[in-house]
Amino acid sequence: MSKVCSLCAKRPVAGNNVSHSKRRTRRRFEPNLVSKKFSGVKILICTSCLRTLQKPLKTKKVEAPQAEAAVSSAK
Repeated sequence: MSKVCSLCAKRPVAGNNVSHSKRRTRRRFEPNLVSKKFSGVKILICTSCLRTLQKPLKTKKVEAPQAEAAVSSAK
């Protein structure tokens, strides 16, 4: 199974372990993936995307002062 997020395509990246004496050895930074079921389909999704999906949708209330003034003047 590949270690890639299905939504944001986050994947492993390479880097170095650095010891106290500054010797470097190669390592991999893996994304934090969890398996979730959406609509009966199992997908791998990173936890940051999962948090974003669980947040309530914030919609902006757009107030139109011109529309209110037009309605009050029409009466």
